[in-house]
Amino acid sequence: MSKELKVNCQTGEVVERELTTEEENTRATQHTAYRTAYENAKTEKENNLASGNQKLLDLGLTQAEATALTGYTPPASEE
Repeated sequence: MSKELKVNCQTGEVVERELTTEEENTRATQHTAYRTAYENAKTEKENNLASGNQKLLDLGLTQAEATALTGYTPPASEE
């Protein structure tokens, strides 16, 4: 079982209690949802960077020029 600490900032009183199974499950579910949303956003950003870089290359820019404009440097395997 996990514990929860609550601190009353005015009095300094600290209360410690065990979380219920339901509370632990809720926190685990929320953590999974937040982690999934974070990973999805990270992947989307990486995909957008690579896509934008490729579009600049398709317009005729060199990789050095595209990097100078965007700051994006493709991974070594893409070069």
